[in-house]
Amino acid sequence: VFTLGVASGDPLPDRVMLWTRLLDPLAPIEGERRVEWEVARDDAFRDVVAGGDAVASPESAYAVHVDATGLSPSEVYYYRFHALGDTSPIGRTRTAPEADAMEPLRMAVASCQDWRDGYYTAYRDLVEQAPDLVAFLGDYIYENPGGDVRMHRGEECVTLADYRDRYAQYRSDPLLRAAHAWCPWIVTWDDHEVDNNWRGDTPEEDGITQSEACLARRP
Repeated sequence: VFTLGVASGDPLPDRVMLWTRLLDPLAPIEGERRVEWEVARDDAFRDVVAGGDAVASPESAYAVHVDATGLSPSEVYYYRFHALGDTSPIGRTRTAPEADAMEPLRMAVASCQDWRDGYYTAYRDLVEQAPDLVAFLGDYIYENPGGDVRMHRGEECVTLADYRDRYAQYRSDPLLRAAHAWCPWIVTWDDHEVDNNWRGDTPEEDGITQSEACLARRP
């Protein structure tokens, strides 16, 4: 059920956010589901330092966000989830240093990863360079239909279900999943998380009806 992998982000000196989403294309999940999580200092999980339960619900499309607290600053941790008799891939994360720390930080920057235009081989190189943090600067998805190298599934994203399906399609890429599993990300958005070149209540295609729809689509 962990077909979309795992991720961590927004690290602080004593905590980090953990994410996964339950999705089994062959057996639709129904009702609320219990998800166990654990954090350890080693990838064999012999030294577990935090853990607990979370609830994955249909309202959140079975996504889970865990605020893993009580951690030490500037330390590497490993995490995983358990649900429905399955165990997730192991993720690697790192807490932020203390505010007055002087240690170096190795950071990667990424943006504008249009699924349609090519494959995510840059993420293989990113993982090989072993950054401590990835800053993603927007256009994680593109809402438009069609494609050249790879095809977007479905038409232009308009509804919440459309956007969730588009994110799931992007997260089906193994190299993107591996980059998320390597280290924490901090993420902001640009226009294509909603609609190309939208501003305020004005979408790409202006008009009263379109503007009303834009307000429903934007964050």
